[in-house]
Formats: sequence, C-alpha cells, structure tokens
Amino acid sequence: MKLNEIRNNPGARKRKAKVGRGSSSGLGKTSGRGVKGAKARTGTKVYGFDGGLMPLHMRMAKRGFNNIFANDFAAVNLGRIQKAIDDKKLDVSGKIDLGVLKKAGLVSKSRDGVRLLAKGEIKSKLAFEVAGASKPAVAAVEKAGGSVTVTFKKKAYMNKKGEPGKRVQRRTKSAEKRAARAGKAS
Repeated sequence: MKLNEIRNNPGARKRKAKVGRGSSSGLGKTSGRGVKGAKARTGTKVYGFDGGLMPLHMRMAKRGFNNIFANDFAAVNLGRIQKAIDDKKLDVSGKIDLGVLKKAGLVSKSRDGVRLLAKGEIKSKLAFEVAGASKPAVAAVEKAGGSVTVTFKKKAYMNKKGEPGKRVQRRTKSAEKRAARAGKAS
C-alpha cells in the first residue's frame, strides 16, 4: 500500500441528501419536514410532548410541598462529634463552629449553618457556636461541662422602604391584639 492508494472504505462517506429540489425527488416543497410553523424550523422542539399521550409530568402524582423559605441547616449529632474527637480529627481547644466541623468532615454544605442534635453521647468539655441546637443536645453539652451559643437569627423580610413587609406587620398587629385580649381576661 502506498500513500496515494489510501482511501476510505466503500460507503464510509455518504453524500448529504439534497432537499427542496422538486416534488419528484420525494424531498420537495417542505423538504421532508411536513409542516409549517415551529415544527418546520431548526432547533425547536415541543418539550414534554409524548406523541398524543398524557405527558409523563402530568401523569405522575403530585405530593407535598417544597418551602423555598425554609431554613436549611446541616445536622450533626453529638455522637459523631465525640467520635471525631476520639479519632483526633477535631481540635477541642477553641470554639467549634461551622468552619471547624467542615474541616473535620462532619458537615458538608448548608445555607443557614449547623444544627446540633442529641443522638449519641458527648464526654468532652466543648464550646459550640452553632446556628441551632435541640434542647436535649444543649442539656447533654452542658452536663459534660461545655456551652452552646446559638447564633441564628431568622431573616426579617423588608419592603422597599426598609420596613417589615405586610405579612410581618399583620402578624405583629394580631400578636398585640392577642396580648391585649389575654390582659383583659386575667
């Protein structure tokens, strides 16, 4: 074989069909696309169209509700923290906060911080600075001689003027009314 004899295998290169060259070619007029409008254009698609069947996203049952305003905490149990201390992954000299727990590999990402939970037991005296903690977890840490500082504050949604929004205003007004009614009753 010589360089000038190298060529593709037969049928490896196929010529592109010429469309729109008269009705007798079989690909004339609409060039095999068949329709007018969006379906005849390049790069468009009818998303979710299932060939006339009820589309899949409409067939599936809808359950529950996704609250976009819910707080997103990374939960960590006391037992896991104690295990990390025993394995010497966690330094107990300073405050234990989100950064320290991430470094130790106990929590991954969270939008609003870490929440301390009471599963397991803690023996070390620790100072925690977390976004939230359950009451049993706080009691367990204090029993071991440590302390828990909760730093999370729920966001207050403000309007354009910098005042609390309508919902917050309504809730404070109704809370004041309830307090007034409770004061009259007693």
